[in-house]
Amino acid sequence: MADPIRWTRYRWQQLMSTEGREEGGGGSSNSSNKCYQATKTIGKHRIVIPCLGHFKEEYEKVSKLYMNNKIRTTKYTLLNFIPRNLFEQFHRVANLYFLFLVVLNWVPLVEAFQKEITMLPLIAVLTIIALKDGLEDYSKYKMDKQINNLLTKVYSRKEKKYIDEHWKNVNVGDFIRLSCNEIIPADMVLLYSSDLDGICYIETAGLDGETNLKQRQVVRGYSEQVSEIDPEKFSGRIECESPNDDLNHFRGFVENSSKDRVGLSKENLLLRGCTVRNTEAVVGIVVYAGHETKAMLNNSGVHYKRSKLERKVNSDILWCVLLLILMCLTGAIGHGIWLSRYSEIPFFNIPEPDGKSISPVLAGFNMFWTMIILLQVLIPISLYVSIEIVKLGQIYLIQNDIDFYHEKTDSTIQCRALNIPEDLGQIQYVFTDKTGTLTENKMVFRRCSIAGQEYCHEENGKMLNLCYSSPFSFLKGTSSTDEDGPVWGFQGLYPNSLHISSLSYQESEDVISKLALETVYITDFFLALAICNTVVVSIPNQPRQKVGRRSLLGRMPIKSLEEIRQMFQRLSVRRLSSSPLPSIKESSSENPNSFVSKLSIFRMKLASPALDGAAKSVAEPRNPDSPENPQLPKEHCTVNVAAGCETHSTESSFEWSPLPKLCYEAESPDEAALVHAAKAYKCILHSRTPDQVTVDFAGLGSLTFQLLHILPFDSVRKRMSVVVRHPVSKQVVVYTKGADSVMMDLLGTASEEMEQKNIKERTQKHLDDYARKGLRTLCIAKKVMSDEEYAEWLNNHFLAETSIDNREELLLESAIRLETKLTLLGATGIEDRLQDGVPDTIQALRKAGIKIWMLTGDKRETAVNIAYACKLLEPDDRIFTLKSQSRDACAVMMNNILECMQKNTSDQKKGNQKLGNVSASPSIQAHGFSAGLVIDGRTLEHVLQDNLQNIFLELTEKCRAVVCCQATPLQKSVLVRLVRNKLKAMTLAVGDGANDVSMIQVADTGVGILGQEGMQAVMASDFAISQFRHLRKLLLVHGHWCYTRLTNMVLYFFYKNVAYVNLLFWYQFFCGFSGTSMTDYWILIFFNLLFTSVPPIIYGVLDKDVSAEILIQIPQLYMMSQKSVAYLPSTFWITLLDAFYQSLACFFVPYFTYSGSDTDIFSFGNPINTAALFIILFHLLIECKSVTWIHTVVIVGSILFYFIFALAFGATYRTHNPLSNPYRIMEKQMADPVFYLVCLLTTCVALLPRYFLRALLGTLFPSPVLKAKQLDKLIHKEKREAIKKWKDERLVSCRMELQVTSGSSSSAIGTVLKEESINSVLPASRIPFHACSREELVEEEPGNRNILNSEKTAFLNSKRTDSDN
Repeated sequence: MADPIRWTRYRWQQLMSTEGREEGGGGSSNSSNKCYQATKTIGKHRIVIPCLGHFKEEYEKVSKLYMNNKIRTTKYTLLNFIPRNLFEQFHRVANLYFLFLVVLNWVPLVEAFQKEITMLPLIAVLTIIALKDGLEDYSKYKMDKQINNLLTKVYSRKEKKYIDEHWKNVNVGDFIRLSCNEIIPADMVLLYSSDLDGICYIETAGLDGETNLKQRQVVRGYSEQVSEIDPEKFSGRIECESPNDDLNHFRGFVENSSKDRVGLSKENLLLRGCTVRNTEAVVGIVVYAGHETKAMLNNSGVHYKRSKLERKVNSDILWCVLLLILMCLTGAIGHGIWLSRYSEIPFFNIPEPDGKSISPVLAGFNMFWTMIILLQVLIPISLYVSIEIVKLGQIYLIQNDIDFYHEKTDSTIQCRALNIPEDLGQIQYVFTDKTGTLTENKMVFRRCSIAGQEYCHEENGKMLNLCYSSPFSFLKGTSSTDEDGPVWGFQGLYPNSLHISSLSYQESEDVISKLALETVYITDFFLALAICNTVVVSIPNQPRQKVGRRSLLGRMPIKSLEEIRQMFQRLSVRRLSSSPLPSIKESSSENPNSFVSKLSIFRMKLASPALDGAAKSVAEPRNPDSPENPQLPKEHCTVNVAAGCETHSTESSFEWSPLPKLCYEAESPDEAALVHAAKAYKCILHSRTPDQVTVDFAGLGSLTFQLLHILPFDSVRKRMSVVVRHPVSKQVVVYTKGADSVMMDLLGTASEEMEQKNIKERTQKHLDDYARKGLRTLCIAKKVMSDEEYAEWLNNHFLAETSIDNREELLLESAIRLETKLTLLGATGIEDRLQDGVPDTIQALRKAGIKIWMLTGDKRETAVNIAYACKLLEPDDRIFTLKSQSRDACAVMMNNILECMQKNTSDQKKGNQKLGNVSASPSIQAHGFSAGLVIDGRTLEHVLQDNLQNIFLELTEKCRAVVCCQATPLQKSVLVRLVRNKLKAMTLAVGDGANDVSMIQVADTGVGILGQEGMQAVMASDFAISQFRHLRKLLLVHGHWCYTRLTNMVLYFFYKNVAYVNLLFWYQFFCGFSGTSMTDYWILIFFNLLFTSVPPIIYGVLDKDVSAEILIQIPQLYMMSQKSVAYLPSTFWITLLDAFYQSLACFFVPYFTYSGSDTDIFSFGNPINTAALFIILFHLLIECKSVTWIHTVVIVGSILFYFIFALAFGATYRTHNPLSNPYRIMEKQMADPVFYLVCLLTTCVALLPRYFLRALLGTLFPSPVLKAKQLDKLIHKEKREAIKKWKDERLVSCRMELQVTSGSSSSAIGTVLKEESINSVLPASRIPFHACSREELVEEEPGNRNILNSEKTAFLNSKRTDSDN
């Protein structure tokens, strides 16, 4: 083991022994089989005892508290399926209502139907849902059985070897041995790996969908074992945290028999469901099993959300209940009045056994309950089942839409929530992440600033077309011109004296020292890029095989390495103060070739004697035509990363062996971009082990850094650090990279040197410039520690690592103590390009009336630049930047902005009145109606307080777009919840990373992007798409269709039930409100259950009011579903009134036809029932916007099925009551022409008013949807012209509406406070508004604004052109 590690372990043992003496006065070293005393933590922590003989008593005592590894994800068992399923189904109020009716019908006094008939609808619904639940649960049962019976190697204390055992028989404390490509059966602490470095590689695709490899490390103290660990010799106990669902943290420690403790973290834990890769064998001890594993605790199953439409349907059903009660009260009162009119007891009123008759009041009370049973169909019990079926059909159509297929990722849309597709049609707010959602999340290294000097780069246009595993295929510098003409491409950091003139070596020693000083910065900068990460290095042709540790010292003379060490010693930190950096011009950037000259001069000056000769030979002028100086092709110096070839000059004094092609697997695209950039500059990350990182550095050879600690990135610190021991200087060096918002505050104190201050100022300017160009920025810094400083920090850090309680807080404090007084090395600018179709999608969503907020963690300038590029902000928008350091100042700011908006609105009203017909002047209308708000994370902390929430929401409602930058994941979710709850708006959140999960879960609809940051967002979402542009069709087309179809079907269900039930109600006026029916009970029940149930389902799945093409081209049509035009309260009541009218026509036309005849009750009821069937089905045809052959088949099939059933039922039915015998009723009436005439006349009288009203409204007052539907009938050229004309008309009308309602419009004028300014994030020459003081508001002149807008438009167009090129 390396010396620092031994020293660390020795110091740790000393520390623990000291603590033991202080606590217990020299604790005794008991034998390993003594009972472990941990009663104080047994309830809060978990103690894991090995399943071995010498731990038998303890193991049996502790293991009873823990679960075994058998899992069961099923909800039911064979015994409890029926009772539990019924219990869950009766949680629905509708099912309880119908159960109440079934029980009520068993009471003789109020019986309306036969008992069996009343039970049929409820039994049918319960059976269908039970079968669905049973089939789903059975599939889970089969999967559980398959998983539980998988085999793994478990150590048997009886046989003293590893044996095959089923997963379900694994217990906490068992030793498990796994081979390569085996799945981990339980959460286990890694104690042995066949890898020499104690590393195990796992693939976590089973947990989060990520296929890139993760490293896990053997517990410290066990990685030095040469042979496999023997479970019988294991004498440690593990104490860890209780089971929880946190996949990113694990706390605990291993205590050996000598009472030495070794801390445990997530790096030592192998999680259930992951797969072992690249490791021949691993051994671990189980700490969590079965349902206590982190994977099972995170498996919450399919999440359920209630849609807005479902909540509205529930409220409308309550109206139907009130209507039912009113009708029943009418029947009860009517029955009592009808009985009271008889002076004597009527013959049909059977007296009680004691001879007394029931009073009219009591008879009316009993009739109330009888009427409830009779009119029960008014409450649509089948509606819930039909809605579920329709939603499944809509989900099927969405998932099979070919437009959602993305060829590059070979993925299509995933519908993970099956019960909210209609919510897609009512979205009012979209909250979107930036990186990976609006952008590709494929990072391209564009620019960098080192020691205050900026270097620009140009990438080849073919770069992004290559595989993402090598995103930096061709990296070349800007053109530089010399005497021979322009030279393209750049050389590596150490190109072995290419393009070095003889004058370079005649410079003074002072110039050389300046160049050498900057060389130190450049060297450390690229070392930090290569080292400060968690990238796994592998070989492309064997992508799952890591690159092993190997010595590369043969690539260059050993002697030169020793001289390089002396060079670092001479150029220590204390020399920085005596060697000022050369002046730097802010207006220009250096060519990357300047790296070459500076580093080459430095290398030649300090090279070994063996290299001096080569240096002299290069420095001496030569004849270009001389054979000793052959002309090299210019392409020889170009770096081709994708091909893996690093070429070098033939003038080198020694030969370099070719490097193998390397493949980098990074946890984030940013890390991959930086490592590839370092590789392009010949600083190549070659291999990584738990304790070493090897870098091939051109000019320095192979450098192996001892890796002491990795402090990973987190959202609180917003940075990452690695602690290494430098192979040359032997010093402890901390390399840190992170966001400039936090890194700049961590630099040296007030006593910092002047050069560092200058570097900081120049770097900050470069960072601001990068952000304005839309680049992602990172700061790179370092810190050199003495051994004493490192030892002091290490003691505290190990205490934090081995603690279980408050471990995260202690580790955070430890990291903060380390990351102070840093030396700034430079900064990077990385480009993240927009995805295809993002600007068009955002523009379409905004035309659809959807407000879009961008919530990102990036800098303000970067976020706003991307907002302009994707058309979230327009050139005509007025931008307000809300930035303050206190809550009071924030409140004053927002009030001032609102006052300015109101004043501007009133001024604009006066101006419009003077202008007269402003609608004819689009240029005038375009101004003053849109504003954008930019707010940062620190200000959000004040805004989200309770007393500022209302004014903030009022401000955002007046803005057409909001950009929240530097926001944390928690702030994102709080913003979404705030808008959803306070504004009662339908929200949609879309993101691609783990930091977006919280807002995705909070929103009404969550959408995950299948991007580069894993599957966490997808697994938490309701819908998953591969590109942001797919959101356009998902909302504008499928959202509109789903909502329109489902609302029309729900309204149709209410109409159908009310119309049919009213037929029974009208009949009560002619039968003394006796609760009898003119239709047989079986026909009555089956009418809604069978004869008219399938057509509305087909209607809800396949109806199409407007084609997808028109919905895409005219996004304004989305407002119809967004504003619930199809399901307004007035629409509901009009539907019920129409149902009442149609029921009147359906009842009284046959009534007057057969009035005075001797027809019996069923002969009278049969034409009413038949006419009702035609009316209800033909009503559906009137409402259908597109009739397909499926509609025709279903409707014709329903009619035929009704007649066949009625004929068969009448032919087989027998009864002992001839007055109500339906025997051959249908057969007799089908032979009577009057029957057909009654059905035809009744259908026409009932449907003609609705038909004529639809025709009249469609002709005189066509809706936008109807107008758009007419466009589908035109030919292509006419359709295109009609769409353009339609858009122009809608634009004028919208402008008129904005003019009228400008009081609540999003017009604004920019202001700035004296105390805290509200600055535009654009450059000063492109600010789209003038600043006005707090006391005086200055209105902007239209002419100046036009100039500014045109200038900004040209600027943005040039930016887009550059990005396209």
